[in-house]
Amino acid sequence: MSKEEIVGRIISDAEEEAKAIVEAAEEKAAQTVAKAESKAEEARKDTEAEAAHKVKGIFDGKAATARLDGAKIMLGAKRDVLDEVYARALRSLVELDKESALALAERLLKSYAEEGDCVTFAKNYPYAEDVVLLPVVEEKHLRVSLERVELDGGFILVGRRSDKNLSYGALLSADREERQAEIASQIF
Repeated sequence: MSKEEIVGRIISDAEEEAKAIVEAAEEKAAQTVAKAESKAEEARKDTEAEAAHKVKGIFDGKAATARLDGAKIMLGAKRDVLDEVYARALRSLVELDKESALALAERLLKSYAEEGDCVTFAKNYPYAEDVVLLPVVEEKHLRVSLERVELDGGFILVGRRSDKNLSYGALLSADREERQAEIASQIF
């Protein structure tokens, strides 16, 4: 074999070896790219799932907050309606006609007054002189104070054992505590 043939053979073998190395490198590169793409796709899916989970969590949290805020607003509105109901009831009691006011005063005195209590009327109570003439005042030996106090209608009883606030506001407050749920269920 001649020198040229040997050189040609070496170059040919080198080219084949270089070609095999390039093909192996390209195959390895293709596998690496495929793995990277697969991992990237998997990471993208995981990120999308995590993002969807976080979005759902945020949405659920915001929805819960909105429901609570709505419930607070509704409760406040219901409370305002009940406040108005009792404000109107108070105005109605303060504006009672003489006959109704005296009948109420007599019932209250019969139910709550004790022997010898002192009746002190609200400044805005217009029928104090008439209440004094009720039979229950004499029956229970009630005293009547000439002093008038700042109440929202009605009167207070000052006794030896205890004082009783029978002002219209106090009566309505007690009624509200007892019947608030019932009234709310009827209104709403």
